[in-house]
Amino acid sequence: MSTNFRSANPSSTDLDGSGLHIAVVCGRFNDLITDRLLDGAAEGMAKLGVRDDDVELAWVPGAFEIPVAARAYAATGRVDAVITLGAVIRGETAHFEYVAGQCAEGVQRVQLDLGVPVAFGVLTTENLDQALARSEPESEGHNVGRECAHVAVEMADLLRRIREHQ
Repeated sequence: MSTNFRSANPSSTDLDGSGLHIAVVCGRFNDLITDRLLDGAAEGMAKLGVRDDDVELAWVPGAFEIPVAARAYAATGRVDAVITLGAVIRGETAHFEYVAGQCAEGVQRVQLDLGVPVAFGVLTTENLDQALARSEPESEGHNVGRECAHVAVEMADLLRRIREHQ
């Protein structure tokens, strides 16, 4: 084996997002949660060296619309990764299953079809308390948006290294 691209669970000190261009697609529906996820993603990207000028943000109505905007960004060739943020909270109807499942499938298709990493930060929770617990605002708290910043930078770097090795 001549090349090993494995890294042992890199910490934020191992990741360098400087020079990366990242798009963020955020759903407005459940904005109490998505605003918190967006703040976490912005904090995470800043700590990893991604400049504000290198981040593009698009708001979409809800989680169901996230994949098409993510695909549009990925297809431009100008972004190294896309972060998707949204919140689907189970209600009394089957709507949850349709929206959450189709959003996840669409986001997965974008990265597989276009080869651009897409970090999935769409919460699919049983209730508001679970969503709040996964979007904590403090830098020490659990925030899936912040985690997505790490995923986007790590995957953009991995794909860059793989492509350079060809």
